[in-house]
Amino acid sequence: MKQKTVALMLGCMASYAYAADAPQYDDGTQSVYLQYYPSSKAAPGMAHTPGLRINFPDGDARPVEMDTGSTGIVISADAIPNIGQLTGTPGKLVYNSSGRIMIGTWVTTPVTLSGSNGTHFATAPIPVLAVTQIACQDNARHCTPEDNPRGVAMMGVGFAREGSEQQQSTPATNPLLNPATPEGFHKGYVVTREGVHVGLNAAVTGGGFSYVKLEPDPQVAGEWQPAPVCIVVNNDPKRCGTALIDTGVTDMFLTVPHYPDKTLPDNASLTFTFTPQVSYTIAATGDDSALAPEKVILNTTRVMPFVNTGVNFLNGFDVLYDAKQGYFGYRPVNRASQ
Repeated sequence: MKQKTVALMLGCMASYAYAADAPQYDDGTQSVYLQYYPSSKAAPGMAHTPGLRINFPDGDARPVEMDTGSTGIVISADAIPNIGQLTGTPGKLVYNSSGRIMIGTWVTTPVTLSGSNGTHFATAPIPVLAVTQIACQDNARHCTPEDNPRGVAMMGVGFAREGSEQQQSTPATNPLLNPATPEGFHKGYVVTREGVHVGLNAAVTGGGFSYVKLEPDPQVAGEWQPAPVCIVVNNDPKRCGTALIDTGVTDMFLTVPHYPDKTLPDNASLTFTFTPQVSYTIAATGDDSALAPEKVILNTTRVMPFVNTGVNFLNGFDVLYDAKQGYFGYRPVNRASQ
């Protein structure tokens, strides 16, 4: 199937309440830019799961992946220096995309993150999951059970993940929201294809963002509910639900309730509208454009429409999360034709 042209529709619908109610960031003075390390798994200049470096007190820096589809740092227990001196509580974190269940102990420790540009971001002491076992869900897509695993290093920086079998993954476990020095730090970040801006201010957020106002989580203090999206398959009526911009996967996970088939037709087009100003369209199969995922995995049994776009979304957009005021923002960057 020929490549389907990606459409970035940037309208001027100023009446859209969420977009008009843009947040202010004059209170932010702290912001650190962490540039990702190159990946051998993606073509140069294309989005890939972000890689940074992490180190614990008395330890050496080691690679860690930055995942917006989960919340909380999970790392092999043997990678944390002096772990025997740290008190903790039993814990686990589930990755639904792969079916892996990380089991271990939440220990409290500061960490330091670093980018390939030589910058650093130090956190306050936060809970970190020291992994001693990997188990698998019954329907796991990619999982091998293992005791005392080595090499586990994932840094979840997402939000609204408690309802996705990550009940313990609250904002308190998010390293990007818990700086060592909170003065002048507006909680939030901007994720781009090349790096992440930690901490929001007027310079980082200026120009081009279209915002949605998030609803507060009624059960978790300081947490927000997922961002909205409307989905159209071919010329079907739109289905509106929630979206996840997930840097941890290259596939798209799409929920279309009660869709008559278990797979999408080869000629299906998928349109996703995040705000009236921000929308894009891809082909369900055979699309080699920059925003297209490696493949689309369809679910028709869940009740709520949903899309996990995968990391390729960053080829066309920067995204902003404001954890203090409860906003999510999208900034088109005209990368789709690159």
